[in-house]
Amino acid sequence: MTVAKPEIRPARPYFSSGPCVKRPGWTLDVLQDAFLGRSHRAKEGLAKLKEVIDRSRQLLGVPADYRIAIVPGSDTGAVEMALWTLLGEREVDCLAWEAFGANWVTDVGPVLKLANARLVVAPYGSLPDLSAVDWTRDVVFTWNGTSGGVRVPDGDWIADDRAGLSICDATSAAFAMDLPWHKLDVTTWSWQKVMGGEAAHGMIVLSPRAVERLYRHTPPWPVPKLFRLMNKGRLTEDLFEGNTINTPSMICVEDQIDVLRWAESIGGLPALIARSKASFAALESWVARTGWVDFLADRADTRSHTSVCLRITDPWFESQSLEARWAIVQRLCALLERENAAFDISAYRDAPPGLRIWCGATVNTEDVVALTPWLDWGYATVKAGADA
Repeated sequence: MTVAKPEIRPARPYFSSGPCVKRPGWTLDVLQDAFLGRSHRAKEGLAKLKEVIDRSRQLLGVPADYRIAIVPGSDTGAVEMALWTLLGEREVDCLAWEAFGANWVTDVGPVLKLANARLVVAPYGSLPDLSAVDWTRDVVFTWNGTSGGVRVPDGDWIADDRAGLSICDATSAAFAMDLPWHKLDVTTWSWQKVMGGEAAHGMIVLSPRAVERLYRHTPPWPVPKLFRLMNKGRLTEDLFEGNTINTPSMICVEDQIDVLRWAESIGGLPALIARSKASFAALESWVARTGWVDFLADRADTRSHTSVCLRITDPWFESQSLEARWAIVQRLCALLERENAAFDISAYRDAPPGLRIWCGATVNTEDVVALTPWLDWGYATVKAGADA
């Protein structure tokens, strides 16, 4: 089947799932007030860091008695900070249905060697049986599986009377999905996802229950300096006022302040969620009328509207070996990159071969609309062997 080459390209063909596209209208000029050449612990530097914390709290609606900190190592560092400092008092349930959830399984099991740790798992495209979770245990999970395109539908499955802590990796959900804060004891994300910020900086939110655990429980293993939330038996309170554990990039801090201000200017969290859902809806409409592709998520209510993962359902594609299917995907992506139509849309390396298209809040829906004819053209071209 021949498909005509589209005439209109996405104005911003950046659909990477991290680092993600900058906000609309972003230029280097937004960094001109960055606090450079001085200590980040100076009064002015601390004020910038605290502004990120305060604006994040306001945008997300984080309760006043929850503590928020900027931490090193992106979301990975934030999650590992929680695991290394909070786990060990109770048995643990660890949920995994894609690559990043599997990372936390490794920390809980082979690394920390927690006795009786229990895995609640599902393959790519599916969600584990949430009713199997035991809330007398600590529970570690991702809200939105970035590499699998599957999210939890809501927080109803999290017990209000839980004895354990809920520890949530929300890096592809925060600022694009409603998070029920009363259900979450530890929540983490990174700047480079929904808000299109720069990499290497993470954020962690602790509920009062999580803080109580820190005072009550001392881990049996050595805690690296970068993960320490306690000092001489006391919570490191200045960490939650912007006094970071290690040196942050103040250029990245300025960039984050800019995007938080942008989010406020367009209507806050409801507007961010609406932008993400509008882009997803454009893809959803295209999938519904397209014969060679479908969502990887097997349930509509668990489909991510940020990291949208697609599987190729064409019998010709499915008849190929795994190696050949990945080669086809890479040829398709390379073709679209050569045409400046889409960058970085291959599925995650550990996921089934397919496509992953970011629809977070900084993506313009009209670019997603413009992308879809290029996907049809690119796939038809590769299938015909005309992409060489």
